[in-house]
Amino acid sequence: MDIRVVDVPERGRFEIRDGEHCVGLASYHVDGGVMTLPHTEVDPSRSGRGLGTQLVRGVLTAARERGLHVLPYCSFIRKYLLDHPEELDLVAEADRPTFGLATANS
Repeated sequence: MDIRVVDVPERGRFEIRDGEHCVGLASYHVDGGVMTLPHTEVDPSRSGRGLGTQLVRGVLTAARERGLHVLPYCSFIRKYLLDHPEELDLVAEADRPTFGLATANS
């Protein structure tokens, strides 16, 4: 498998690809210094292989590299952040209560 996460800005999404096949996506919108993340999905036939986790990790890495905060409206991304509190700094402290992340790092 040749798994990689690719930004496709003209479609407003990151894709996780296996070779040339898109097997999942995370939609996004950037406004100023904030990346809004409303939706993530992985092909159901590929579930249970960690592709969603790889996708979210790639999205959050890109946000960090670009100096952006994230608004994790997607429940899968919120769960990832709860499981990986070292990434919580990507959500502005003032926004954390909105997403149920206020106590994720305590």
